Amino acid sequence: MKLVSYCSDDVNEASGLVHGDKVVDLSRAAEHLGVILPNRVADLLRGFELGLPGARRVHAALVAGELDALAMSLADVTLLAPVPHPTSTRDGYAFRQHVATARRNRGVEMIPEFDQFPVFYFTNHNATIGGGELVVEDDHLLGLDFELECAIVVGRHGRNLTAAEADGYIAGLTIMNDFSARTLQMEEMKLNLGPAKGKDFATAIGPWLVTLDELEDRRIRSDEGSRWDLGMRAYHNGEQISAGNTKDMNWTFAQLLERASYGVDVYPGDVIGSGTVGTGCYLELNGSRRLEAEAKGETYEPVWLAEGDTIALELDGLGRLEHKVVKVDASRSLLARKKKV
Repeated sequence: MKLVSYCSDDVNEASGLVHGDKVVDLSRAAEHLGVILPNRVADLLRGFELGLPGARRVHAALVAGELDALAMSLADVTLLAPVPHPTSTRDGYAFRQHVATARRNRGVEMIPEFDQFPVFYFTNHNATIGGGELVVEDDHLLGLDFELECAIVVGRHGRNLTAAEADGYIAGLTIMNDFSARTLQMEEMKLNLGPAKGKDFATAIGPWLVTLDELEDRRIRSDEGSRWDLGMRAYHNGEQISAGNTKDMNWTFAQLLERASYGVDVYPGDVIGSGTVGTGCYLELNGSRRLEAEAKGETYEPVWLAEGDTIALELDGLGRLEHKVVKVDASRSLLARKKKV
């Protein structure tokens, strides 16, 4: 199933199910079938195990054409983030290729700790967006970057999970674009507190949350949790600039969940990103291209996202998440307010 959150002329925020180019209001469609389901995805996730059979019944009726009278065209609604208000958002660091290449490009050795345990950082869950416009300030445009990622949404409350059981706590998968303002990020990370203002202005997920049953034929099981064979691609102004696959994650989502839940609760609606796939951001691509140019005795001008640009991410089975960069009028600069020492 493809779960969405949407708004329309007469609906502020509601849960929906998508099939092809059609979407139905999940709560209204369920009522039509004599089933009671909540009208927001967050509420559905809080009782996911109980609500899942009813949602599957709606999905079956939608596929069979029994809900055509209630169906709307996707073109007539606005898709929000599938989980517009995550209870928390963590982003992992699960692709070794990305980490190793980015460190090589900076002239530093690969860190052995990467292979010893999975890591993540918290980002601003209140800055979660769906597809559409990416609204930025002046400083965000100084090294504005995309990050091609996959993410899970937690569907069950848990604590101290093991990797062997953690797949059972995943409600579904979605695309994530962890937008990054690299100039802000590089400056603040000199203080060894991790990314903050360079990352907290927008994290995009969408266009929908795909439940695991729909991805079963792409699932690769192991004792340390599942991987999914999903091709990943990024397009800047229509030109493909990145490619990868979620099956190449060196740490599984189950392993990330195991670490995230150690000594703390994870909740339905928590979002956990995979981290950037290899070649999945300009920070990495620019570094590799610079080294190639220097080897030829040439110079290289780095590429970043600019005002008016589009950036689109695609994952097999998960859809396409696209944004246009829009700058705020009368923006002000944090960098210009730095104190001189």
